Amino acid sequence: MTTAPSPAPAPSRRDRPSPAARRSGPPALGALFLLVTATLAATVLVRPGRPVLQPLDDTWLRWMGGPHDGAYAVVATVLDWFGGPLGVVVPVGLLVFLAVRKRWPSLFCLLTAYLVGNVLVVQALKYGVDRPRPADPLVRVDHGSFPSGHTAGTALLVVIAIALLVPAGRRRGWWAAGAVLTLAMMWSRTWLHAHWLSDTLAGATTGAGMALLVWWAFTPLLNREELTRDGRSPQTA
Repeated sequence: MTTAPSPAPAPSRRDRPSPAARRSGPPALGALFLLVTATLAATVLVRPGRPVLQPLDDTWLRWMGGPHDGAYAVVATVLDWFGGPLGVVVPVGLLVFLAVRKRWPSLFCLLTAYLVGNVLVVQALKYGVDRPRPADPLVRVDHGSFPSGHTAGTALLVVIAIALLVPAGRRRGWWAAGAVLTLAMMWSRTWLHAHWLSDTLAGATTGAGMALLVWWAFTPLLNREELTRDGRSPQTA
């Protein structure tokens, strides 16, 4: 009488593929986003007085006319605070969280993305392109309309936060929510007459593009961090 073969033993935790292998951001998409930013910047630099997209920007700005009160004003004001100095509380809070958890590669990934993407690159574009803002903005603004720093910071934070904090298999809904938040920020900046529509598009592509490239560059370190958290030695992975 033959006995049924015993089932194969389940792979041990040591032999399972690490989820870290799925952490890398797509560098080609990041480069494509930055190419869009560069193209939009070129359209302004080539014709500073009347960029190619100015008719679209003018039409959108007319649609964003008054009255500027009620619930729309509340939402736009909250988003203005979120993208302004008070918004620094969010990335600082994430840095503290990662430090407490001793996730040093993730911490340096977030810090690099924020400083390089949201500060260095955005400010370089603002001063390099030097595009005037729409007339009579409804909130305090700084120098340069291109790109939107609020939108760039939102898109960058969305990508990096999801990459570092959300497991790969659960990201789809978070990507959708992040896209909605970024679009809301784009709307708020134009509704407040702080930016042209094309400025906010450039902000979104700049922030997301820089975040994806930094995420990709940090992937080896993030993999090692994930293996360590999973109880596996990087040398045996």
